[in-house]
Order: sequence, then structure tokens, then C-alpha cells
Amino acid sequence: MRLTRAGEYAVRCVLYLSTQEKGTLVRRKEIARAMDIPNQFLIKIAQQLSRSGILEIIQGPNGGFRLSIPPEKLSLLDVIEAAMGEIILNDCILRPDSCERSYTCAVHSVWQEARNQLRETLRKATFAKLVKNEGCSAGSISLQNQR
Repeated sequence: MRLTRAGEYAVRCVLYLSTQEKGTLVRRKEIARAMDIPNQFLIKIAQQLSRSGILEIIQGPNGGFRLSIPPEKLSLLDVIEAAMGEIILNDCILRPDSCERSYTCAVHSVWQEARNQLRETLRKATFAKLVKNEGCSAGSISLQNQR
């Protein structure tokens, strides 16, 4: 599995929003500039995150984005799967009927275990922990990306 640009940019967007005070509305251009995300790509990603209930999009001249879920309840798994879809390592995990060998294949159980471990690791990584562990703040993120 490889994290796509959409997944990476979704994580960056949510990480930036996680540094803000609860309920703070952040302009799209601020996030795009601070997190080095192409503006048009950010619009697309925000729509996916909004459909998943992760963030709220406010339209208009005073509009922007804000998190709908507190960072302590929002995991990397939530954001990555909102942007990329469910994490699977092989089609046989998602659709066991797609392979006649799924139930007897020795590798099938390894794919399943690896998938479960990856999902659990990503589930444990909340955005509150990520912000705390990195010592992130909106100012420090912005300064890091301007270097």
C-alpha cells in the first residue's frame, strides 16, 4: 500500500486544522499555503473530508474549513480512508470470493493480519497525539513549510 497524494494532503489539511482552537474557521488559502497543498487539490480533498463528516466547509467571503470531530477523536485511519477508501492489501481481503484460493491460501491470512495491524496502528494515531508529539502549532507549521 502506498499513500496517495490525496491521502497525504488530507492528513496535512487535518493536521493544520488540529492545531487551531476548537471551532476556528480557517481559510482555504491559509491551509494551502501553510501545508504546501495545491489550492484546487485542497478543494477536492475538503469535499471528501466533508462527506465523511471530518470537516465542515463554510461557503462565502468569510468562509473556510473547520474540524467537525475533535482531534483527540480523529485518527489517521479516519482521514486516510476518507481520502483513499478502505485500506486493503490484496483484493482477496475485500472480496474473498474473487479468489478461489482465499480460504486455503497460506498468504491470505498474512494479508489479513498485516491489514489489521496497519489499521490498528493508524487508528491509535489521533491528531491530538500527532500535534502534541510534534510540538505543532499553527505558527510552527506555517514557519516549517516556508523554509
